[in-house]
Amino acid sequence: MKVKLAKTAGFCMGVRRALEMVLSEANKRGGPIYTYGPLIHNDQVMKLLETKGVTVLKEVKDIKQGTLVIRAHGIPPVERKILKTSGLRLIDATCPRVARVQALIRYHTAKGYMAVIVGDKDHAEVIGLKGHGNGRAHVVGSFEDVGQLPEADKVIVVAQTTQEKNSFEDLVRAIKNRFSDALVFDTICDATRSRQDEVRAVAPYVDAIVVVGGYHSGNTRRLAQVAESTGLPVFHVETAEELDRDSLSSMEVVGVTAGASTPNWMIKKIVQKIEAIRTRKERLLGRWIRYALKFLFQSNLIVATGAFCLSHAGTILSGRKPDLLNPSLAFLYVYAMHVLNRLLDKGASAYNDPERAYFYTKYRRPLLVSGILAIVTALVLTSILSLSSTIAMGSLIVLGAIYSLPIVPPSRRHLWRYSKIKDIPGSKTLSQALAWGAVIALLPLLGPSAPERIPATITFIFVVSIVYVRSAIFDIFQLQGDLIVGAETLPITLGQKKTLSLLKGILAGGSIILLASTLLLTTCHFGYLLVLCYGTFFLCILAHEKQCLHPGNSFEALVEGNLFLAGLLGLFWQWLK
Repeated sequence: MKVKLAKTAGFCMGVRRALEMVLSEANKRGGPIYTYGPLIHNDQVMKLLETKGVTVLKEVKDIKQGTLVIRAHGIPPVERKILKTSGLRLIDATCPRVARVQALIRYHTAKGYMAVIVGDKDHAEVIGLKGHGNGRAHVVGSFEDVGQLPEADKVIVVAQTTQEKNSFEDLVRAIKNRFSDALVFDTICDATRSRQDEVRAVAPYVDAIVVVGGYHSGNTRRLAQVAESTGLPVFHVETAEELDRDSLSSMEVVGVTAGASTPNWMIKKIVQKIEAIRTRKERLLGRWIRYALKFLFQSNLIVATGAFCLSHAGTILSGRKPDLLNPSLAFLYVYAMHVLNRLLDKGASAYNDPERAYFYTKYRRPLLVSGILAIVTALVLTSILSLSSTIAMGSLIVLGAIYSLPIVPPSRRHLWRYSKIKDIPGSKTLSQALAWGAVIALLPLLGPSAPERIPATITFIFVVSIVYVRSAIFDIFQLQGDLIVGAETLPITLGQKKTLSLLKGILAGGSIILLASTLLLTTCHFGYLLVLCYGTFFLCILAHEKQCLHPGNSFEALVEGNLFLAGLLGLFWQWLK
């Protein structure tokens, strides 16, 4: 079944920020952590936070030690004063957009205005907003509430940030009928507005809409109401198990969106479940093609073939005659290391890619056997080159295999916080890049037809920079799952914005080095063509920043396609010559 996933589906900025603050604090393990009320309106996330030692508090009485996080919805000033005297360390995770509405209410009511808040009076955000009104704030959620407002000379109108746009506009008109000079501030969050607009925009192109999110989440319920207003069948679900597969099987294209408190891994799981539903019009051939492509991605055959293509391009760039031996070694090494490390890593994969995690659990034994066979085959092939090549390949395999294994004895782990190589911040991205570079560019130096050192060095820089950017892009999309398990990947260590800036710098620097080396004739003119690979990766980063990329096979194919591009450019260069 085809799925149209909304660009805006999932965590809004405020919720993402709050969750990342709590998870980062929990991963430090510096004492008890509490949230003042549920951090977000999603039962699955709250249960997950419980496993991380995060406790929800309704009041701070008798709690004197630990860290208390103020949730994204914000709180009234009176409650903040009480919390400050509690002795707890406070972390304010109030959404900046909510804080702006609080400031508007506080400023205008101090100048004699009556504040009218359009929203749900019992919602945590609205309770917090009202508390900033100096006793002059009122909440309206219906036309009847508007009629019950007291008289006032000066009035401002604001909205709960997750209000439905049309409802807000209808109530504003009613308010303006009573208070013609009222100042209106449309404080509906852009994320809320864009989600609702996107549902209306996608409606003509789908047969049904699935809304993912908590049943007690206000913004998710309103999103479902907007979807229902389109006249399409709407399925509001919290988990993949609640999907009505029988009803969905009669559809051809299903739109999927999610509330602002819905994590990526839940959206992924539901999208994958919907895509697996066989529609009544689907042909057998189409289904088998889809299954075959999914198998190639999940088994890591795609990324291994990408390594083969990159190695072929590297062979030409370094001035060697293209062959099948070195690309085959790259294929075998990358396949084996990806399989073995995924089998050893049972943490983040369950959140980053639930379907692939299930695939590795189901086919654990044959994957393990195939990984070992790939290692043995690689060692046999390197023996054709030289003994030193075999020793080097063996060393790289050992280093790759122990990446996810504890290397510090249990009795010494209290002295060093990193018991595995993978625990070192940013090590995953750098380790992958260096390993690929060593196999593709440096290993041939030990063979009988070794390239010159300068072209080999330029090839090493090209491969490392390309693979580093590739790995970091995947790390950005896997940030939520990595945060949950406490993995310190590059985006977690530097932050997403700094990571993207770093990747752009690497792409720019790599392009300059490759062009300069080609211009100075230290590498062949093939370098001019390979600059395209830097350009396509740059486009992937821009697409991510414009929210045009979503986790899934299509996204993975687009990123891995840059490696295949290098191989195709190599074939084109051979044809030209």
